[in-house]
Amino acid sequence: MLIKNKTNSFLHTVHVLFRREDIVEEKNLKNTVVVVLDILFATTTIVSAIANGARLVIPVRDEKSAREVASQYTRESSVLAGELYAETISGFASPTPLALGETGLKNKVLIYSTTNGTVALNQASESNTVYVGSLINAKAVVEKICSFDRNKSILVLCSGSMGLPNLEDAYGAGYFVDLLMKHRSGDIKTYSDAALAAQRIFLSGQPEETLFLSRVGRLMVERGKEREVKYAANLSKLDIAPELENNQVVVK
Repeated sequence: MLIKNKTNSFLHTVHVLFRREDIVEEKNLKNTVVVVLDILFATTTIVSAIANGARLVIPVRDEKSAREVASQYTRESSVLAGELYAETISGFASPTPLALGETGLKNKVLIYSTTNGTVALNQASESNTVYVGSLINAKAVVEKICSFDRNKSILVLCSGSMGLPNLEDAYGAGYFVDLLMKHRSGDIKTYSDAALAAQRIFLSGQPEETLFLSRVGRLMVERGKEREVKYAANLSKLDIAPELENNQVVVK
């Protein structure tokens, strides 16, 4: 995450990984700010759940872990939600932001398992600062980074899908890079090629159009979730910047 220039001083960098699997190659994450993205829908859902009054969100790696965590809470105090390969897990609430919000989340603990996004959050937990990012709260996250973590390297981690990059996360990463360039002083050389590529993707299209073009977006439309995709495409709709702390997502 830190590269040397010709004078042997270190430059703070902004970098993008397009698949969660690539984070295993990164070293020294403790002093790197990580922003995790899963636009359709894990991180969008988590941000929305916090906005809808969830007391905290516990992102877990899989169904088994979700059920183990849920056993520590009463049904009245918690909601168990999630999907595996885009199918809602049996007995779990819907993993999408609008449908989940309609179940009633106020003052409840959301225990949440998804194929990629919640796994990516767990993979990023080595960092001391992990933000839950989405199109709907990007500006709030960037403003918080620029206020409190101005001198740290930034890694935008796209969850991807099925081990491959996906368009909606790359687009979201580009939105974060574009906002960082506007809010954070620094030479263009401090942005990696991957970060600049993501920004180009963002600048090339409109959010709703891009999300509907993506493979996951098309799949969601086929399943009657067009309204959910439209919601996820709202730029900086919510002014909250949730963070992962002790494996729980909270707003500080």
